[in-house]
Amino acid sequence: MDMELDNLDEGSDPRIKRATGTSYVGRWQEAFYKYPKNFRFIKKFGDFKTIDWIRESKSENEKQFDEFYKTDRSNVNSRNNDFRVSSSEISEFSINGEQNTSNVFNTQQPEKFPIITRFVNGFLRSFQSWLVLTLMGIAIGLIAGMLNILAAWLGSLKDGYCSNGFYLNREFCCMGEKEDSCPNWHPWSNFFLLKYFYFIIFSTLFGCTAAFLCKRYAKTAAGSGISEVKCIVSGFDFDGFLGWWTLLIKSIGLPLTIASGLSVGKEGPSVHYAACVGNCIPKLFRRFEKSPIYNSQFLTAASAAGVAVAFASPVGGVLFSIEEISSNFQLLTMWKSYFCSLVAVATLKAMNPFRTGQIVLFQVKYDSDWNLYEIPFFIILGIFGGVYGIIVAKYNIKAVAFRQKYLSDYPITEVMYLCIFTAIISYTNEFLRLDMTESMQILFHECGGDFDHGLCSKETSDKIIFSINLLVTTIIRMFLVIISYNCKVPCGIFVPSMAAGATFGRVIGLVVEMLSPNNCTEGNVCIISGSYAFLGAAAALSGITHLTVAVVVIMFELTGAAKYIIPTMIVLGVTKMINDKWGNGGIADQMIVFNGLPFIDPKEEHDFHRSTVSHAMTDSLVCLPSRGLTLKEISDLLGKTKFKCFPIIVSNENHALLGYIERKNLEILTASVRITENFERDFNREVVLISPKSLRTLTSNPSETQAQAKAFDLNDEDNDIFLDADIDMGNAIILEDKIVYDFLKVDISTTLENILTSFHKLGQKFVYVEDNGLLVGVLTRKDILKYEIYLHKVTNKEYERYYDEGLTSDISRDEKIWNFLCLVGRKSKDLRSKILATLGFQKYMRMETADLNDISSANSRM
Repeated sequence: MDMELDNLDEGSDPRIKRATGTSYVGRWQEAFYKYPKNFRFIKKFGDFKTIDWIRESKSENEKQFDEFYKTDRSNVNSRNNDFRVSSSEISEFSINGEQNTSNVFNTQQPEKFPIITRFVNGFLRSFQSWLVLTLMGIAIGLIAGMLNILAAWLGSLKDGYCSNGFYLNREFCCMGEKEDSCPNWHPWSNFFLLKYFYFIIFSTLFGCTAAFLCKRYAKTAAGSGISEVKCIVSGFDFDGFLGWWTLLIKSIGLPLTIASGLSVGKEGPSVHYAACVGNCIPKLFRRFEKSPIYNSQFLTAASAAGVAVAFASPVGGVLFSIEEISSNFQLLTMWKSYFCSLVAVATLKAMNPFRTGQIVLFQVKYDSDWNLYEIPFFIILGIFGGVYGIIVAKYNIKAVAFRQKYLSDYPITEVMYLCIFTAIISYTNEFLRLDMTESMQILFHECGGDFDHGLCSKETSDKIIFSINLLVTTIIRMFLVIISYNCKVPCGIFVPSMAAGATFGRVIGLVVEMLSPNNCTEGNVCIISGSYAFLGAAAALSGITHLTVAVVVIMFELTGAAKYIIPTMIVLGVTKMINDKWGNGGIADQMIVFNGLPFIDPKEEHDFHRSTVSHAMTDSLVCLPSRGLTLKEISDLLGKTKFKCFPIIVSNENHALLGYIERKNLEILTASVRITENFERDFNREVVLISPKSLRTLTSNPSETQAQAKAFDLNDEDNDIFLDADIDMGNAIILEDKIVYDFLKVDISTTLENILTSFHKLGQKFVYVEDNGLLVGVLTRKDILKYEIYLHKVTNKEYERYYDEGLTSDISRDEKIWNFLCLVGRKSKDLRSKILATLGFQKYMRMETADLNDISSANSRM
């Protein structure tokens, strides 16, 4: 169960009663936790802290209200003229048994110009928010520009160096020179095998460095990060995932990973490091330091800016944040996302990292329009996009499961072998060796003019050869994406998917060219094979992410190919139909489920089999009576439980719910009493949570007190307390100013579909459950997710059978793969030993005789 709802140990004080109702809970929770294999569905629930959006919204509104109207209250310290204890200390008056309700007057003089002061305060408050967005956009744009420059230089370093400046990449070094001659660029060697060797060495070095940085300094920097960012924005906080160290290591490791040549992209990690910026910069301002409401808005805006700078697509970034990141998007958040994206892209353009003067990675201009008879081929590309997304997502998850089971202790070694394998098979293939954006620039290009590439050959035999080569490239790229994505380096999947789609699309384009050479008017080229590469890239991107509108806009901002809006919509429509029919959601959503992250997916249809809240609630509660407990009993209670809050009931015999108190306030009280001189005496004092006077004012009309008492079904003793507002509370400690009265409660017969909709729309942390006006349980946001998993996974016999059979086959297959990898490791170790022996490095031979696992363990401890 959640930490908020851990059971109280048996044998606790009898006056601390539990509200009990119909106990469906014991059955499903016992069945859920009975088998350890079920923990895979919730394995990271404990890492996330649930945010109560209702409480946070109220707190933020009260803060703004107080700031806005403080000029009208310059002579009064509190709006209600009541002294309220701060969250960081307990008033001395409350400890001494006095409820301080006197007005505390301010010695400051009233404002002379309250209207002007109010306007200035409102302006400064609004200006601060836009200042943070501006700083975020500038920071994200600067990071993106430096990443582009560093990745390009490291990528060129694998082939050689520039004599005019070691810091220049090949493109800048040879700027102004003819393409086939560049005297300032010096390759590491002119021999093919040595160039091949240097390429592999540098690729491996870059990849291992990135893996080492992630393992040593910030494990959270590995992977994409989009799944976790979605969960955080939706209301589940993950401490440390968006910190300064993650930002630093992500920013350094990402260009190293791109330069290593692994089939991973920078777009997913761009969202992650942008979210880190959106989390870290606002914390420099006291107003936003502890405001989850603003934090969610800033994270959404930063995510949009991250996609904007990655694809040079500001509007596409905003649409991405709407479709993918935010689960409950607001109009104000969209405007902030737009502004942050605008600033980030403008900063990137000012840096001009490509020295082309444009923010589009590759400008595409198609002179000819598309034809109606091409629609069947567009449909083929759409089918490919859907199939690509389903296959890659399915087998990538299997690869991740294998990685977690066998390779989790050897992240650096795994990345080393991945880099070596990728470099070996990529070097001899132009479209695998080149950076993926460069290869797509070639594939998207229209033949003619200054563009002279083998793809533009008019010979049918050349087109067939290129078609076969590109088809093989597509298959290899898919395989590399499956085994590389989610390894322990910063990595994304957007651009690799686009690259795979572009090669397949170009194949279709070449086939269409060969099938319809005479369908065009003489002198005009009506079939543009590059446009099919463009459409294939869009299809694969949509297939792996399940995005539609955002992909359309991103592709057109990325390339500028505005004539192909309708073909792109046709392709993505087919892709979406394939995904909706046979897919399981985008790769980010599937990783949320696989990694056991808490997330309410608004796009998913939730079926609870007509279950009511009584089936999923927790009915083992620790309820505190309104009065009658001593401070010592409360202190013992805190030591025995991990509850974050405690419901307040009328008495042990009457479970009518009055409110609840947070654990931190009780801890502050006990801690403040411990430092007093007479703490032993104070620990035996009574704690009054709700005074008789407050009980009496539960009804606005005093004449309705008897009706209220009847509704609460008070016994004689409780009724006497309820009616006698002037009862002497003696030396009691009063905490009623810390009681929360505005909470949500539902009837026990409410359906879980309605409760889930409430959790999604309102964002409350939990709801209390009542039966005939009496408290019987509580249901948290995490618990309803667990119960849904229980219904669809644990109780589904067909799923259990499928899972057990699949698990058995997966274990057999994984063991064979692991044995094969161990064999490869031993053979490679023997080969290195022979090479070193031949070269005379005897001392290194002794190290080679060490066990491979010991070496891997040594790397892990670095």
